[in-house]
Amino acid sequence: MRPIGKLQDETQARRFGDFLFGRGIDNQVDPASPSTWEIWILDDANIEASTSLLERFRRDPDDPIFVQDSRAAARQREQGEGTQVPKRARVVDARTIFYTPPVPIGPLTMALIAISIAVTLFTTFSGNENLTQILSISQFRGTDGQHIEPRGMLPEVLHGQVWRLFTPMFLHFSLLHIFFNMLWLRDLGSMIEARRDSRLLLLLTLVLAAASNVGQYVVEGPSFGGMSGVVYGLLGYIWMQGKFNPASKLSLQPQTVTFMIVWFFVCLSGLVGPIANTAHAVGLVVGVGWGFLDARLRVALRHS
Repeated sequence: MRPIGKLQDETQARRFGDFLFGRGIDNQVDPASPSTWEIWILDDANIEASTSLLERFRRDPDDPIFVQDSRAAARQREQGEGTQVPKRARVVDARTIFYTPPVPIGPLTMALIAISIAVTLFTTFSGNENLTQILSISQFRGTDGQHIEPRGMLPEVLHGQVWRLFTPMFLHFSLLHIFFNMLWLRDLGSMIEARRDSRLLLLLTLVLAAASNVGQYVVEGPSFGGMSGVVYGLLGYIWMQGKFNPASKLSLQPQTVTFMIVWFFVCLSGLVGPIANTAHAVGLVVGVGWGFLDARLRVALRHS
């Protein structure tokens, strides 16, 4: 279930929704703001055709094909509304439980996942504490395994070990930790690669990793790891692009946003143990800010 665009008039939006319904394209028309209405397509297989029809509708909403077909479809929808609601529920529920990625996995996304899995196997699951210390933002255990106090602010980074700003994102400390992070990275990273390019994903990943890692270090020290800060940043970026720059073709299923925001607050509550909550928050804020400013700039350039 994905949005294909917005219309400024509720009557026209619902008329277009009825037109699609008459063409056998199941859809929903929902308010996006007090003055805009968003068209959601339930089956990704209909996205391309629906987007093309929406552009045609925007050019000439009074075209007889839209007026006549939407009237007939509206009557058909009213007659069959009782059977259509369960059908919609089944489609949405199926996509929630048996999720199919909207785009193929991207090459950079695949590389990030492969590196994360390899690092986790050679650190957490093999007990290689030395490698963990090398990849952490700052060393927090000595060669004897004892905890050591930090020696100033990012001492290793300031002495040239710049990789430490980024490499904590590859450290994961449990099977569930890496499973969910890689699942979200696969979807969010691949979408950015498919809709934009791998260079943007690389830039986003590096900036989000550095910002969230430094934030977590400042607040709670160097003993942390994970891709969560990056993932929440990608979520925020795509969220803002879909909301303010529909032409980017970047969008999120409402279930994805809801689940990740709920999970954010569950982690914040402490119910699931020690979590790098600051990294989550910093990543999300940076991603939302970047996505919003980028969307506004691109829309302004198109209208200039």
